[in-house]
Order: sequence, then C-alpha cells, then structure tokens
Amino acid sequence: MSPPSATRRILHCHSTFDAGGKETRAVRLMNAFGGEAEHTILTATPGALGARVLIDTGIRVSFPTDAPSLHGKPAPGRYRKLAAYMRNFDLILTYNWGAMDAVMAHRIARDLPPLIHHEDGFNADEAVRLKTKRNLFRRLALPTAKALVVPSRTLESVAHNSWRQPATRVHRIPNGIDVPAYAEPVIPIPGLSSSPGEIVVGTLAGLREIKNLPRLVRAVAAIPNGRLVIVGAGPEHARILAEAQRCGMADRLVMPGFMPRPQDYVGHFDIFALSSNSEQFPISLIEAMAAGLPCVTTDVGDCATIIADPNRLYVTEVEDGAFASALARLCSDHCTRQLLGAANKAKALAEYDERVMIARYRTLYDAAFCES
Repeated sequence: MSPPSATRRILHCHSTFDAGGKETRAVRLMNAFGGEAEHTILTATPGALGARVLIDTGIRVSFPTDAPSLHGKPAPGRYRKLAAYMRNFDLILTYNWGAMDAVMAHRIARDLPPLIHHEDGFNADEAVRLKTKRNLFRRLALPTAKALVVPSRTLESVAHNSWRQPATRVHRIPNGIDVPAYAEPVIPIPGLSSSPGEIVVGTLAGLREIKNLPRLVRAVAAIPNGRLVIVGAGPEHARILAEAQRCGMADRLVMPGFMPRPQDYVGHFDIFALSSNSEQFPISLIEAMAAGLPCVTTDVGDCATIIADPNRLYVTEVEDGAFASALARLCSDHCTRQLLGAANKAKALAEYDERVMIARYRTLYDAAFCES
C-alpha cells in the first residue's frame, strides 16, 4: 500500500484466527504494511486467536468482543448489524467459508467499503465433495466483492466452475515466505533429542481432522528408526496421542504445541511429511522446501506442482498404504534425501519469495482503496 494521507482502517473477518496458513499469511501482510493501516480482527470461532502472537510490536490491531458475530443462522437482522459495523472501515477482508456471512451482508447492503474475499481451502466436511448449498451461497454472496483471492490452481478452477466467478474477479496469488531466513535452525524443538541413525520426520500443522495426522503416526510407527515431530495445536491432540499409543510409538512422538517462526527450527527435521486429506497451497510445504528438506505428501491441491520435479515421486495417493510406503523408501535413502532437499530449496528460492506475494497483495488492496 502506498503511504496514505490518513491511516487506513481494515476489517479482517476470519473463520478462525488460530495459527494456520491463511492466518500467518495475513499477519505477514499486516507486518509488511507496518504503520500504513490499523487492523480490526473478528473471528467466527470465539477465542481462536492463536496467530495474534505473530503480529509485530507496533502494528495497530484490535480484537473487539462487542462486534456483531460472524457465526449464526442467515438472517436479515444479523446482516444489517454486520453491514452497519462494516461502515466504520475503509476496506473489508474476509477469509474462507466461516466469514461468508460478512460477504452476504456486504452483498445485500448499499454504499459499503470495498470487500476482498480470500479462499484458502476446505474443512473435513468438504474434503471429498463441495456442498451444493455452500456453492450456491457463494454465487449469491460474491458479486459485490471487489476480488476473490485464491492461492492455488485447484481453487482457481473451483472459483470459476463451481462458484461461477468471472475471470476478472478471481486473482491467484501463490503463497510466499522469507526463503533466506530458513538457512539454519537456531532454536531447539522441546522434547527432541535424536540419536545416531534416527530419522526425524516432521510436520507443521493445525491439529485438525482434515490434516489426518493419525495417518502420519501410523506411517512413522512402521519405521523402526523413525521419530515423529508434530508442531501445532488444535482439537485433534488427544486423538493423535491415542493413535501413537495404540501403535506402540508414543515414546517416539514429540508434540511441542504451536511454535512461532518455523524458520528457526524446521531445519531440525530430516524429512517433511504432509498427510492431509485436503490442502490447496500449504505454506508449511514451502517452509520445508526453503529449509532444504525432502518431502512426502499426499496428492492434494497444488502440492505436486509446488515441490521440485524430482520430489514428485514422493507425492502419493490420499491413502495410508501408498503414503507409508513412500515415507519408508525415503527414510532408507540418505542420498536421495540430500538430492531432493537441494532441489526443493532451489525451487523455493526461485519461485516462492514473499516479496513477490506482498507486492501483488499490495497492488490489489491499493486498487480497492482507490475505489472507496
């Protein structure tokens, strides 16, 4: 955003503000824009504010508790309250299905600030098939949005074909990170002390059903010298621990909870593994590539095109056996791990630098401000 004559007021409407991919990207943009704007953050999931710790000191941000709720049944009264609240801002940014009521409120009201909607993926209830009612709701709600931003080619296709959005409204902006910051790990992971000959398999993920982390537990359990690190927090914590105990590998599982700044520790992994049932453009995969890690991932979203070409041999069906087999092969082949890690790091440097991502968002948001 170019320097404003007055501070720009941005309203962020999130499905959740726990520290997942879309939240960390939103925070990186807030930090990059610095004093150019002040931010108000609402979440449809009360108390889900884990990503706030990533916001730089000095960024003007508030988390009001008296704002209209983003969660509830569709109703004209709710929408009028949301629309009235939106009038206090210069730009409205909405994220994922959980904030779609704010998009609909914008649709049925008049003379509101510009709105840009962001879609980053789906929860477990739409991992296999999109819900018809939600598709129809998006078609009805999105026409007054200035833009719809997606990170992946898969979501770009969904936006055109399922949500019937015109090409002029859909903007595909791949996620980016500060790649050079991943040169070397600088802090330990609590609870991790690997032994000689041990292979550390790691992942970064919100502990949600869609991530299918029990699949990863089962795969590592079958590798005698494998050790598993799952960095993240969420409602599936107890289920993951129970699966590790069932598989007899609880003593080889490290779960330190959420840790900010993955650039400081992800390099402790030997292999990065992504076991999700659904993704679009996972930032964690790019972070692993930047750290020079080989990757095993299910074939979801854009994962097969994100990683370097040689690593595509380790993109598997969304199925336990294929995933476990690929992980076991990579654990047993040190030379291949080195080659794939180097190729992934080179691609991350060439294609996923966050400066490109920030510039594209800046241009898009500036254009919306100019029309407000």
